[in-house]
Amino acid sequence: MDTQRLILFFVFTMSVFLLYEGWQRDQQTAQTAAIAPAPSAVPSKSAATPSAVPAPSLPAAPAAQTPAPAAPAANAMVTGGKIIKVETDLYFAEINATGGDLVSLRMKRHGGTLDPKKNFVLFTRAPDHVYVAQSGLIGNGLPNHQTQYSAQADDYKLAEGAGALEVRLEATGGVKSANFCGCLRDSYVIDVAHEVTNSGAAPLEVFGYFQIVRDTKPPEGDSSMVPTYTGPAIYTDKEKFQKVAFGDIDKGKTPYPKNSNDGWVGMLQHYFLSAWLPKGDTPREFYTRQLQQGLYAAGVILPVGTVAPGASAAVTVPLYAGPQEQQKLAALAPGLDLAVDYGWLTVIAVPLFWVLQWIHGLVGNWGVAIILLTILIKLLFYPLSEASYRSMAKMRVVAPKMQRLKEQFGEDRQRMQQAMMELYKTEKINPLGGCLPIVVQIPVFIALYWVLLGSVEMRQAPFALWVTDLSTPDPWYILPVLMGATMIIQTRLNPEPPDPIQAKVMKIMPVAFSVFFFFFPAGLVLYWLVNNVLSIAQQWHINRAIEGVKAAPRKS
Repeated sequence: MDTQRLILFFVFTMSVFLLYEGWQRDQQTAQTAAIAPAPSAVPSKSAATPSAVPAPSLPAAPAAQTPAPAAPAANAMVTGGKIIKVETDLYFAEINATGGDLVSLRMKRHGGTLDPKKNFVLFTRAPDHVYVAQSGLIGNGLPNHQTQYSAQADDYKLAEGAGALEVRLEATGGVKSANFCGCLRDSYVIDVAHEVTNSGAAPLEVFGYFQIVRDTKPPEGDSSMVPTYTGPAIYTDKEKFQKVAFGDIDKGKTPYPKNSNDGWVGMLQHYFLSAWLPKGDTPREFYTRQLQQGLYAAGVILPVGTVAPGASAAVTVPLYAGPQEQQKLAALAPGLDLAVDYGWLTVIAVPLFWVLQWIHGLVGNWGVAIILLTILIKLLFYPLSEASYRSMAKMRVVAPKMQRLKEQFGEDRQRMQQAMMELYKTEKINPLGGCLPIVVQIPVFIALYWVLLGSVEMRQAPFALWVTDLSTPDPWYILPVLMGATMIIQTRLNPEPPDPIQAKVMKIMPVAFSVFFFFFPAGLVLYWLVNNVLSIAQQWHINRAIEGVKAAPRKS
C-alpha cells in the first residue's frame, strides 16, 4: 500500500475519532441545556425551601434495605454567614459557619487553568458558579447544612511539624467537627465527623447525610476539542463505576443502585474530583436530584443509629477533594481511580501511563519520558514495521516498471490492475504491507491522546524551552511544523504515485497534517515527531539495502 493510502487511512480514522468525540460533547451539552424548571412551576419535594422541609418520618431501624429519610434540600443556597478560613500544606479552604458548608478550596500545588500563577479553585460559591460540599444530621431538631454554627477561631492553620488540624463547629443540640488532612500531612482527605447528644427523654433515630452540590458550568478553560465529563459518579462493588449525567438527573434516570453496603459518591470534572468515601461495610443510600437555581446534588445517607436519652453517637465520612492522582486514588477507596477516564481504549492507555510514569520516575521530565516511551514502542513493533518498510522499499524500486505499465495500458484500468498484481507477485511484494505500521499505531496514538488529556500528572508539565505544558497545544506551533517537515521527508522516501493528482495530494498532505496537529497536545505531537524521525532512519536504511541488492544484478 503506497503512502497516499497510508495517510488517507490515518486521516479517515482520526477524523472519525474526533467527530465521534465531538458528537458526544454535543450530546452532553444538549442534555445539560435544560436545568431547573421555570419559577412559575410547582417546586418538587426535593426542591422545597428550607422552611418548607417537613420533619422526616424515621424508619424503625437503619437496615440496609430500609429507605432513609430525605436530606434537607440544598437548592436555596445560604449566601450569608461567617467565613472560617483554614490553611494546610496543600490548600486554602473556607467554611461557612451557616451550615458548615465547605464553600472554597484553592490548591497550592496546582495553578489555575487560564492563569497558572493563581491557585486552582475547586470548591467555590460565586455568583456565576457554585460547587460546595455539605453535610448534616437528619432528625427532629438536629443540625443540618442550614444550621448556624460557631467556632473558637476565625482562622486555622496547620502548624509546622503537626500531622493534623481540627476545626470544631458547635451548634445547640449537637456538635459538628471536621478533622482536616485526615490526621496526615500531604493529603487531600478531610474527615468530616458529626456528633450528637440526645438531651430528650425518648430514644432518637439519627441519620447523617453527605452531599456535593454543583451547577452544570464546565471547568475553567474547558475546550470543545477536549470532550471531558463533568458530573456525578457513583461506585459500588456490585454495579461498579457509573456516571450520572446532569441530563439523566433532569429526566429522572437513576442507573445506580439506591442501597448498598459499600461504595462512594462523587462529582467529577477534568483532572479533579470530590467524593464522599464512607468507610467499612455499613448500609448506605445513594441519591442524586435536581435543585432550584440550576443546581444538582449527589450524596449518600448513612444511619447513625438509635441514640438513647443522655447518650451520644457520631458518624465520620472522609471527603476527598483534590487532583485525580491515580495511585493515591486507588489506595483511598476501591474504584476511585476509575474517575480517570481514558475512554474506550483504557486497556491500552492504562499500561501506557504506567510505563510513562515509571520512566518519569527515572528521568524526572515528562517530555523526556514521552521520547523514551516512543523509542520503546518503536522497538516493540520493529519487526512489523521492518516488514512493512521492506515492502514499500520494493515498491519504490519497481516504480519505473509501474510507470511503464501505465503508459502501456493507458486508460484500461482493469488490465492495468491485472498487470500490477502480476508484477507484485513476480517481485514478491505485499501491496497491503505498508498500512500495518499505521494500523498498529492508531490505537496507541489515541490511547496516548487520552493519557495526555486525562492524567493530571501531565497537567502544566513542562518539557523544555517554549514547551511549558505538554497537555496543551504548542504555543509557537514549532513541533507541528517540525512534524510536517519529517512527513515531507518520509514522502520522498516512499514511491511516488503514478497518478499526477495523487502525487499532488501527497505533496499537500504534510502541510495539512501540520495544521491538523496545531490543536493537539504538545506531548502528543512530540510523540509523533520522534516516531517519524525513527521511522525515517529505519526506512532510509532499508531503502539503501533493498536498492543495493536490486542494483547488484543489473551491474553484473
